[in-house]
Amino acid sequence: MKSEEIVHVFMENAAKVTAKPTRVTNIDNLNETLEKILVGEKAIYCQGTTELEKLLKIDPERRVDSYWNATATVEEVVCGIAETGSVIVTSDGGRAVQASLLPAHHVAMVSAENIFPTMDDFFAGIGDNPPTNITLITGPSRTADIELTLTIGVHGPEKVSILVI
Repeated sequence: MKSEEIVHVFMENAAKVTAKPTRVTNIDNLNETLEKILVGEKAIYCQGTTELEKLLKIDPERRVDSYWNATATVEEVVCGIAETGSVIVTSDGGRAVQASLLPAHHVAMVSAENIFPTMDDFFAGIGDNPPTNITLITGPSRTADIELTLTIGVHGPEKVSILVI
């Protein structure tokens, strides 16, 4: 598959699992889109460790230092998987995977070049030293009880937004 086709399949499959994928073209477009996505969020966590995260314009009045107190997390994720519409978060570089799971809204930023066609492609390229933790996020968290009553957001975010750059 060509890279644009991979991105298209990724966005299509992410939408099927009720994530909200959006394609952005540059940092200004990213910040404008992020501002719209974060309307109403009162406590936003962004670790600010990647070059992309450092370029984000998040209102300092709403920014918090801990994901424990956040209503939303904004982070650059390791990659996306086109076949499932999933994003992958790892513990590399001291990142806490809990930051993507505890707040109700997870905003994942992924570079189009870091979208793999399949899960097998991702694992084939991981090498001999995989991260300690790998978390796959495929849309909002879903769980059902024995009576098949579906509940959203119990074991992870209630809302997932994905910005493909």
